[in-house]
Amino acid sequence: MRTPQNMVYAGVARWQRGVMLIEAMVGILIFTIGIFAVMGLQAVSVKNSLEAKNRTDAAMLANSLISQAVVGNKDLATLQANYNSPGGAAYLQWLADVQNAMPGVLGGSPAIQPTVVVANTVNNGVNSTQMVATVFWQVPGQGVHNFTTAANINCTVTDENNAACTW
Repeated sequence: MRTPQNMVYAGVARWQRGVMLIEAMVGILIFTIGIFAVMGLQAVSVKNSLEAKNRTDAAMLANSLISQAVVGNKDLATLQANYNSPGGAAYLQWLADVQNAMPGVLGGSPAIQPTVVVANTVNNGVNSTQMVATVFWQVPGQGVHNFTTAANINCTVTDENNAACTW
């Protein structure tokens, strides 16, 4: 026989059927959104890590070339013959290193080939030699990136042709 208590319980039970399933589905949805957010953060982290690695490699390559120039013959004509792009002997050796280390440079367009310019500069009336090295690279799906560094090779140019150095 049905009592008022049984009728109330039966009515409540009918209304609550499937609520546990809905709660479980909402929980799974929230968990899935969290997992996708973590995956998105991981993808951004990997991209930023790769960009930092490429920038560090470019800086190391540019600084190695300038270091090589600093310990060698510092006459302007010699520096230009050896290091100016696109034909200096030391530049061509360095170009091979850049092509091996940086993405998109090997077989890339001439616009992303590294450049080196050695020139005489005048700062406060003192002649010196400045070397500017720019490394370009391109990661697939992204634009062209570059790193540029400049160094004054502390050499005082003394002759009228701006070619001889004294220390």
